[in-house]
Amino acid sequence: MEQKPHYQLFIDGQWVDGADGQVMASQNPATGQDWATFACAAPSDVERAIAAGRRVLNDPAWRDMTQTQRGKLLYRLAELIEENAQRIGQIETTDSGKLLAETSAQSAYVGDYYRYYAGLADKIEGAVLPIDKPDMHVFTRREPIGVVVAIVPWNAQMFLTATKLGPALAAGCSVVLKASEVAPAPMLEFARLIEQAGFPPGVVSVITGDAENCAIPLTRHPDVDRIAFTGGPETARHVVRNSAENFAVTSLELGGKSPILVFEDADLDGAANGLIAGNFGASGQSCVAGTRGLVHRSIFDALVKRIEDKMQSVVVGDPLSADTHIGPLCTAAQVQTIEATLQAARDGGARIRFGGAPLDRPGNYMAPTLVECPNTDVETLKVEMFGPVMSLVPFDTEDEAIAIANSTPFGLGSGVFTENVARAHRVSSRLKAGICWVNTYRAVSPIAPFGGYDQSGYGREAGLEAVLDYTRTKTTWISTSDKPMANPFVMR
Repeated sequence: MEQKPHYQLFIDGQWVDGADGQVMASQNPATGQDWATFACAAPSDVERAIAAGRRVLNDPAWRDMTQTQRGKLLYRLAELIEENAQRIGQIETTDSGKLLAETSAQSAYVGDYYRYYAGLADKIEGAVLPIDKPDMHVFTRREPIGVVVAIVPWNAQMFLTATKLGPALAAGCSVVLKASEVAPAPMLEFARLIEQAGFPPGVVSVITGDAENCAIPLTRHPDVDRIAFTGGPETARHVVRNSAENFAVTSLELGGKSPILVFEDADLDGAANGLIAGNFGASGQSCVAGTRGLVHRSIFDALVKRIEDKMQSVVVGDPLSADTHIGPLCTAAQVQTIEATLQAARDGGARIRFGGAPLDRPGNYMAPTLVECPNTDVETLKVEMFGPVMSLVPFDTEDEAIAIANSTPFGLGSGVFTENVARAHRVSSRLKAGICWVNTYRAVSPIAPFGGYDQSGYGREAGLEAVLDYTRTKTTWISTSDKPMANPFVMR
């Protein structure tokens, strides 16, 4: 029998099993079978990782490294990621069920995120202030915020790690990266590249484990200065409560029920592709999935027909195959959630145009599904299912479409399909979402900020300003007078 791979934790430059000996198995979603095991962190492992991060901030090997040298390490990491993209992609596909075509391409592309922040490392600047007091020289400098805890989910691990690790390292921080206990193998494999790149021990530790032994002690630890979290709203509430113990600066990138608005003048082929990308891309397992399709009533039937025609050639199957368009879902629980939500939608009068049930085969396969909704009360328009389910509802006016789009507690992504440039500007400005794609969908770049409103979280990842979120501003006052300080009881 072939021996299953076993993944260890990477703490302070060393590969170790968890101190308590806890081990979990990782299941291949395409087969439903365990394929690997991984070590789980105990509270003492968390303590060791954070202590290493705190220590290295005062270690000349990292503290005194020039910003340009830090950038060169990030450039090297980018090269290693690109060289190993196919291998990491295969591991991620086996572990999470995502398509190899996407995981390998995404792994390669995130090299550009590290390259972007490598270039910014020596562009982090202070300022000399035109102070309103004589005989004073006052300047600011940006210093690393300190020990960062980065928590990433399983669904886009390399991308969601890059948006945290890249700016944090560019700023000179140390990072404890907590991988999800669901499908953590690619993150633990990625740690080997961090080691190869030459970062000093303790700058980055990569761990995983359950909430009680890992996530809770990690997010409430008094030596943590910043928490960058991506995940669900309920877990985020626990993170925020825990951060009350250490007052760590916290950013949250959470889920959503993103709307895609299709107006009567839209190119039908482009709109159909946008809706398919927004709902069936990544098997629907995306925080920006456009799961609320709002379609002008005059083109509703024609657009549904166009989508149905395009889906005839879509292949659901082995995620390692180049012929597959939609793979399995990561967990069996997702399939169960979708089944329950679809039943509630049927009970509410919705019509299932295609799909609507799990596939009769091993693994966590769900048929791509189109739900025609008679109104906005249908359950599939409310629940984030994290699967290949598209829900479409008609609208009659622009104001109605905007009102429906904004009638959600979330506000991450949004899409608009129209040939009217004025309308594109007008509608995009009124949508309550951190991202708006016009005549396209699911496009990302290291140059473009990413984040949401309301229950989709706060803070932004990627973009120029993200690196500053991993710094603190220090203000220094120097008296240039040749006279001693005057009256100590009067504020200058």
